[in-house]
Amino acid sequence: MELLQDLNWRYATKRMTGEKIPQEKVEAILEAIRLSASSMGFQPYSVVVVEDPEVRRQIQAKAANQPQVVESSHLLIFAAWDSLSEEQVATYMNQIAAERGVPLESLAGFSSSINGLIKSRTPEENFNWAARQAYIALGTGLVAASAAKVDSTPMEGFNPAALDELLGLREKGLRSVALLALGYRDAANDVLATAKKVRRPAEEFFLTIS
Repeated sequence: MELLQDLNWRYATKRMTGEKIPQEKVEAILEAIRLSASSMGFQPYSVVVVEDPEVRRQIQAKAANQPQVVESSHLLIFAAWDSLSEEQVATYMNQIAAERGVPLESLAGFSSSINGLIKSRTPEENFNWAARQAYIALGTGLVAASAAKVDSTPMEGFNPAALDELLGLREKGLRSVALLALGYRDAANDVLATAKKVRRPAEEFFLTIS
């Protein structure tokens, strides 16, 4: 299975060359992220795509000076919605009705279900749920990048509050939760470039209930 070969090939790249990724590959990875699974299809997050070198230098200072931030071709910021509202649900219902050609009224039960879940949780619980949805998309991005033979590095080692302030994310109703650097490995300077992939063996990893 080619996908398994792609996943064996990928690793969390520590150093990148700065080479630009062809635009068609970037668009394919972004589209895979957009199509990623999300609870109820709600997608309570946004993805900020940063190419500007100066902005990435500023981000690097708030991300433990990790070199991938500036050595990558593109830096993606997965940002969860800071709060969830009935208005956001209504926008989603309108989109479903328009794209599927169904009456808005037929979605009343679905709308009530989502709103009920939102109201049953605290704002922080809703944010944590939104962040988990963003992480599902992050995983999809990693797989899509490996299939395109683009290197990637998922990162949590940054100051979310400082990054949010730098990019004005809170004003947009967003809070950063993860970074994804996309680029090409610098094999000469990355000690892990030729290292064997290490994962727990299947017989220990999987628990089968039959």
